[in-house]
Amino acid sequence: MQPAEVRLDGIGKSYGEQWAVRGVNLHIRRGEFFTFLGPSGCGKTTLLRIIAGFVFPDEGTIYLDGQPMDHVPPWRRNVGLVFQNYALWPHMTVFENVAFGLRERKVAPSEIERRVMETLKQVDLQGTENRRPSQLSGGQQQRVAVARTLVIQPRLLLLDEPLSNLDAKLRIDMRIELLKLQRDLGLTTIYVTHDQEEALALSTRIAVMNGGRVVQESTPRQIYEQPANEFVAAFVGQSNLFSGKVLQADPRVIEVRTDDNLVIRAASSASAKLPERGDEVLLSVRPEAMELRAAGSTPTGANQLTGHVAASAYQGSFVEYEIQLAGRALKTYTINPKGRALFQRGQGVVVIFAADDVVIVRSDGE
Repeated sequence: MQPAEVRLDGIGKSYGEQWAVRGVNLHIRRGEFFTFLGPSGCGKTTLLRIIAGFVFPDEGTIYLDGQPMDHVPPWRRNVGLVFQNYALWPHMTVFENVAFGLRERKVAPSEIERRVMETLKQVDLQGTENRRPSQLSGGQQQRVAVARTLVIQPRLLLLDEPLSNLDAKLRIDMRIELLKLQRDLGLTTIYVTHDQEEALALSTRIAVMNGGRVVQESTPRQIYEQPANEFVAAFVGQSNLFSGKVLQADPRVIEVRTDDNLVIRAASSASAKLPERGDEVLLSVRPEAMELRAAGSTPTGANQLTGHVAASAYQGSFVEYEIQLAGRALKTYTINPKGRALFQRGQGVVVIFAADDVVIVRSDGE
């Protein structure tokens, strides 16, 4: 079956006077791994349930392969949904759990046998068909839930935070397995998560949601490197935010004096309108873009801020530092510090970063 194409046209859903989702317009292409990313209560699960057919929208239209689906029940959409808690039948074997949807669809027993065994092989669960869910690890249970969905051969796969019940290492392992499976099958997949790393690692595109609306929709790299606004910059990864006024601007460099009296230079963007002198702007700089040098050295760089180390946390592959400046604290990362001396608490440092690493973002108040 050809993977689905999904269009959301002005989708809105309210509960009383509260809008859970409003004004959502998205086009999800065939074979994509598309993620709804956002904090709890942002509307991402409501949007997924609207696509599945468990919730009907109050505004707008949802299309699957060009056909309107607003009031089509779930069982007629041929959409597979994997829940956060897996929802496996504890009294059934793995085989019976996976076969359940096929039996409900009155598929012939010989065909059920073939399709269940093929699907278990796809998710690397051959040999577990006679076990019960309680005899499986968390990762295996998650794969049973995926197999139960894949066996009905859906045109669209919906995943509602399916890895949230797993420990940290298993989550990383399972997201790699999910990614490989999705790429092998070419199945259009819509994924819901609040985990930024998960979204960045899995997705072809991401819709970042806040307050029931999509605030940015793009590729993982574009969202991380060019956040559209203050919320995205702060929610997706970590960011140092500086508010201030433009001192001067030319087609190459914009110079800003921040509210705490720092001067920061940002590279002008060819695709953005050049701000004018006196304009209020918000700047974002990622921690890993900042390099640390000992005070007294002679560094070069468009931006150099002097301070001292207030705290540090060794993370193995990197060290996270909090740098205290005259009027604020910064978060910085030193990547792969092996063999190098670490900066100590209280030590004077210079924070260096390029103008190209400074992004002008829209304030949430605008």
